[in-house]
Amino acid sequence: MSKVSCEGPAKLDHARARRVPTPGKATILAIGKAFPSQLVPQECLVEGYIRDTKCVDATIKEKLERLCKTTTVKTRYTVMCKEILDKYPELVTEGSPTIRQRLEIANPAVVEMATEASKACIKEWGRSVEDITHIVYVSSSEIRLPGGDLYIANRLGLKNDVGRVMLYFLGCYGGVTGLRVAKDIAENNPGSRILLTTSETTILGFRPPNNERPYDLVGAALFGDGAAGVIVGADPVLGQESPFMELNYAIQQFLPDTHNVIDGRLSEKGINFILGRDLPQRIDENIEEFCRKLMGKGKLVEFNELFWAVHPGGPAILNKLESTLRLKSDKLECSRKALMDYGNVSSNTIFYVIEKMREKLKREDGEEWGLALAFGPGITFEGILIRSL
Repeated sequence: MSKVSCEGPAKLDHARARRVPTPGKATILAIGKAFPSQLVPQECLVEGYIRDTKCVDATIKEKLERLCKTTTVKTRYTVMCKEILDKYPELVTEGSPTIRQRLEIANPAVVEMATEASKACIKEWGRSVEDITHIVYVSSSEIRLPGGDLYIANRLGLKNDVGRVMLYFLGCYGGVTGLRVAKDIAENNPGSRILLTTSETTILGFRPPNNERPYDLVGAALFGDGAAGVIVGADPVLGQESPFMELNYAIQQFLPDTHNVIDGRLSEKGINFILGRDLPQRIDENIEEFCRKLMGKGKLVEFNELFWAVHPGGPAILNKLESTLRLKSDKLECSRKALMDYGNVSSNTIFYVIEKMREKLKREDGEEWGLALAFGPGITFEGILIRSL
């Protein structure tokens, strides 16, 4: 298995925040990320995927080449490697029942990445792991009892009475759901400190291409692996903690009768996805009303007076959002950059966007208010009105 490596945490100025946190409101106190050791440049992906899956269909190769050019992804990380394929050659045998093998790879891989991301986050936070009162773990890439939340708690040395929440199979909106859950815990348990960690791998969906499964090629061209972690808490301790975003108000909403637009089914052959072509349009038709609902809590009116931390499901969704809300070209810069650097890493990606947004706001002395948004199966919208501190 690829060795998981972690990018070092950002060095923070522990001076007083520019803005005072609202008493009792949850804040993000630290952030970290981690990835498998294998980095795949997009220009190398097609040849590697075609070789590894022993594909001899030239039309499939041409389709994948076209898709790779449209995703805007430049690099991403992956657990899959030559050593895994040598050990499990059945993963590239069409129709082979391989769910056991996939979970043998995925279960430890996501825990390892989540542990490394959490360590990076805790290091930036600067307090003891014994001060963590709750852990919220999000993943659509592992299946077992007990869940990865227990394994991560053990590996980090958390107290055995830490409150644990496991959020399974939410897909791309899972990171923002995790923030909403962590916010609720923080605001209803004075003094609590929540470790929220997300971890994803594409192992469950890796398979040889087939013209009857066109979405497999979209997944190959777009998705990557990795993990993220944040510490969430209310009423930050002056001199010990450095809050940088306040989680002011959060809502979730599903669009009725859209459950088939993103369809994921787990079988003995792994996980199969069907993605409706109308997904960007469905989001486009409902996004303004959803954003207005969030903005109303802060009496905010102008879209371009906000900063935008949007999960980059793909360039088409970002383009639709930008056009519909008439956003300035730089408003989705952090989302586009996260997609370019890491691909769509499902629930993790929102935290890569937030990390880039933190640096942008600090560098430019940017906007006070913004929105964190993600979309996924349901069709489900998750949104948080956030405040830069």
